[in-house]
Amino acid sequence: MTDTPPSGSHIHLIAICGVGMASLAGLLQSKGYRITGSDQNIYPPMSTYLQEIGIDILAGFSPEHLSDRPDLVIIGNAVSRNNAEAEAVVNQGIPYISFPQGLGKFLIGSRQSLVITGTHGKTTTTALAAWVLARAGLDPGFFVGGVPINFGSGWDPGKGDYVVIEGDEYDSAFFDKGPKFLHYRPQHVILTSVEFDHADIYRDLDHLKDAFRRLMELIPTEGKLVVCRDYPAAMEVAARACSQVITYGDDGSSDWTARNVRFSAGKGFFDAFYRGNSDATVEVGLIGRHNVNNALAAYALAKELGIDRKRMLEGFATFSGIKRRQEIKGERRGVLLIDDFAHHPTAVRETIDAVRAAYPGRRLWAIFEPRSNTSRRNIFEQEFSDALARADRVVMAGLYQAEKVPEKDRMSVERVIDAINRLCGDSRAVMIESAQEIASYVAKGAVSGDIMLVMSNGGFDGVHEKILQALAG
Repeated sequence: MTDTPPSGSHIHLIAICGVGMASLAGLLQSKGYRITGSDQNIYPPMSTYLQEIGIDILAGFSPEHLSDRPDLVIIGNAVSRNNAEAEAVVNQGIPYISFPQGLGKFLIGSRQSLVITGTHGKTTTTALAAWVLARAGLDPGFFVGGVPINFGSGWDPGKGDYVVIEGDEYDSAFFDKGPKFLHYRPQHVILTSVEFDHADIYRDLDHLKDAFRRLMELIPTEGKLVVCRDYPAAMEVAARACSQVITYGDDGSSDWTARNVRFSAGKGFFDAFYRGNSDATVEVGLIGRHNVNNALAAYALAKELGIDRKRMLEGFATFSGIKRRQEIKGERRGVLLIDDFAHHPTAVRETIDAVRAAYPGRRLWAIFEPRSNTSRRNIFEQEFSDALARADRVVMAGLYQAEKVPEKDRMSVERVIDAINRLCGDSRAVMIESAQEIASYVAKGAVSGDIMLVMSNGGFDGVHEKILQALAG
């Protein structure tokens, strides 16, 4: 890793519009660096965020973007070795690092790193843990792959002893194929879940578990691992840790369990029990049983850190969630539009169930874009069918950039649609290619009281705004 450049140096980010990269750009700018960046996929919310903080985005990838020779280049993991701009960085001998190396260098440093990782829930759990620590007066640094509403930004350098960081298992860069979280030097870890994902990176579940095992081995013996007992693969991985292991979840043998779970007015309530004894009643600004477990994990870690209970509970009660996680985007004609980042079948299922529980008796539309590297492949066709069938109406877009997935590995949206309709014995599911056509279709079929749940891990061609406009028209 190259030496840290002094404040005022020029740092250039290639693929700056990724959620993590855009947030890193803001963090570096706050530390006094001059920031530039380039990308070819420029869409909200990160493009808007960058514009708001005064960072211009250079369109496309070109060696010309390096004409004034930056002091350091940070290369996103979406960038391949044959990218023209990355090629120029290498050929010109400009110092470069990966995104997670940048976080280790510019954010974590010598502070205690609290790494929140797992297939599901890590963004929400990271944001919640950071907010609880902040409300307790600990002034943590944090970095999360989303925009927590309480903070208004996905990062803060903080001045306290802790850094709360979302630990992504995806690879770091074309020159660093290890998972990102290996750069985060964890003192304590929350492991929310382990299921197969990132099919473009990992061969199978065993390959993925190996990555998590490597993280477990980095936790010092005096550290803590908080792990969800409900996922057998997570427990298998946790066996590799040399630290104390604290379990949580629905499994009755977990150290921490949530009882008397209920939801009201967009909030969740539960009693946190430790080994059969009630510890506190927790109110949190989240809905869904999966988010209760996310909150329970954050509660368990906060207890281990010795945070005062009263201040801790105040942090949970005032948490406002994350943009693109069950975020209400608007209401027209009595139809409520909710946006969510769900793109794995488990996340899709849990999100649909959470919205149903929060809005009982209302007809639920699931509008899904297969966009992630895993959802575009055929490995989870049946699981997506089962998950989406839990909605009353289903609209699936065509595969995003289908040509980038080998045909033999490609999801068939038609097969998923057919499976949903066979399972439900009706024709609730349809495929519609474009965002504008989807907006027209759902606006025509919607009635007052309906819920529109849009799920995608990308911009979905602005379908949210198109739906609201169509409903208003």
